[in-house]
Amino acid sequence: MTTSPMVTNDATALGLLAVILGFVFYTSSSSSPFWQKFYKFIPALLLCYFLPSLLNTFGIVDGDTSKLYYVASRYLLPACLVLLILSVDLKAILSLGPKAIVMFLTGTVGIVIGGPIALLIISAINPDVLGGNGPDAVWRGMTTLAGSWIGGGANQASMKEIYEAGGNIFSVMVTVDVIVANIWMAVLLLMASRAKQIDARTGADTTALEALKEKVEKYHAENARIPSLRDLMLIVAIGFGVTGLAHFAADFLGPFFETNYPWTRDYSLTSKFFWLVVLVTSIGLALSFSPVKHLEAAGASKVASAFLYILVATIGLHMDVSKLADEQNLWYFAIGIIWMIVHASFMLLVAKLIKAPLFYMAVGSQANVGGAASAPVVAAAFHPALAPVGVLLAVLGYAVGTYMAWLCGQLLQIIAV
Repeated sequence: MTTSPMVTNDATALGLLAVILGFVFYTSSSSSPFWQKFYKFIPALLLCYFLPSLLNTFGIVDGDTSKLYYVASRYLLPACLVLLILSVDLKAILSLGPKAIVMFLTGTVGIVIGGPIALLIISAINPDVLGGNGPDAVWRGMTTLAGSWIGGGANQASMKEIYEAGGNIFSVMVTVDVIVANIWMAVLLLMASRAKQIDARTGADTTALEALKEKVEKYHAENARIPSLRDLMLIVAIGFGVTGLAHFAADFLGPFFETNYPWTRDYSLTSKFFWLVVLVTSIGLALSFSPVKHLEAAGASKVASAFLYILVATIGLHMDVSKLADEQNLWYFAIGIIWMIVHASFMLLVAKLIKAPLFYMAVGSQANVGGAASAPVVAAAFHPALAPVGVLLAVLGYAVGTYMAWLCGQLLQIIAV
């Protein structure tokens, strides 16, 4: 016998999610010794997933009947992607030198092939882990992990929709994502504290890096500004205007391929959501070459991040914490660990071969795995002025994340099916 949830009004549910997000962000930036110590062990992002899941677990809100996730994924997610990609400055990224780009792309390739390798290894040991081809098949959940580890939360949500990953496998992969990624980030921060010794041992040339510190510091000092109401309205106009245009085109393209080329279903070309994500990503990239990109100086990515965290909270509404305490989930953590080892091995090998400074390896990796939320943290561990470099590479991750995670999903599907 099922019982109805305590809260059935989505406006009330949205209010609860907003309060939860406000609480997490307020306490995570608190100067209180208790909260500072607490967030050293519990990532804020995990709480943004976990606390809303308690509303679902204890029957306060029913994530399956609530329309909040649908609204967030169809309206806020595309606008979020546009505003994040808007700030891509390809010239600034190229000025980092070829080694920075090589290390970033190496990290991307490591994730694209690391997932299939991890799936092959674990399925050889325990074939039951594959879980068939239904919504909760492990390969579908892994596509969301690929999206997160190449682009970030927005790309993760995109892959969830494109590959129709079920709520159960997605909730497990969210936990795998946060725990495994944070372990790797801790390793990178430890390496950053010994960067001079490591670079001296590998013979890396860091002169360009020193020049870059000065250039980045100067750029942000000259361009950052307090946003006006005009700036904010333009940011909203661009985000939702492009979203509306992409919806209009996707409503035509999805059915067109379904009717005329049904075989493209295997490549997601019949999915309206696939076209929605690809179109907003492509338009965002095109706009990054226009004067519109200067809206980033007024905080376009901050508005995008606010949209993203609302989406994160609505995703959390679909989690049922009681289902996480399952021995089967240990196999999923094994997949995540092997996957990260493949990625890390690629990064370290190529860094050694091309004698890249540790900074490029660490930030290139974190720009993939952690995205814009944590890449600046790793970059700042080398020097505070370098934090924006982490953002630049992470934004590049948002741009390629959709395409590369989709490719990884295709490889996973071939192996599993």
